[in-house]
Amino acid sequence: MNKLILGAVLSGTLVAAPVYAGHESRGWEYAKVVRAEPIVRQVRVSDPRRECYEEPVTERTVYRGASDPGAPLLGAIIGGVIGHQFGSGRGRDVATFAGAVIGANHAASHSGTSNRVVERTVYETRCTTVRQTRFEERVEGYNVTYRHHGQTYQTFMPYDPGKRLRVRVDVAPVMESDDLD
Repeated sequence: MNKLILGAVLSGTLVAAPVYAGHESRGWEYAKVVRAEPIVRQVRVSDPRRECYEEPVTERTVYRGASDPGAPLLGAIIGGVIGHQFGSGRGRDVATFAGAVIGANHAASHSGTSNRVVERTVYETRCTTVRQTRFEERVEGYNVTYRHHGQTYQTFMPYDPGKRLRVRVDVAPVMESDDLD
């Protein structure tokens, strides 16, 4: 007989469950949100930024003097005149010839070696990437307090639920052992 009564009670509870939920058999209702407190954390953010500046650079240009085709001839003449001052007779001719050869050779080797160096300053753009670090606050979630059928509950949510929160309603039969509490 006890089993028959227990079966009837259980059947009645299961049949009444959809009516209790208030939304037929959907299994959920809305609860009123009392408070939603954001959980804020400071996060370090590093942004790359390009910095450019003008750097002075010295350029050197070497201009070589052009060799003068008349320099060896002039050197031979001057060398010949100097060589002619030495010796006598046949020795004077040899000295004149030797002076002319040495003068021409010397003038030819030094006529194109006048180098001129010109320096000028130019500016080149140099760029580097620097990291700019800053801190910003980010919301990680919300501690939500809500009220449902006169009871107050708390939960964590990843978003702000607004003014109401959908809650799951679960109806289960009460066993006699549960009733003793």
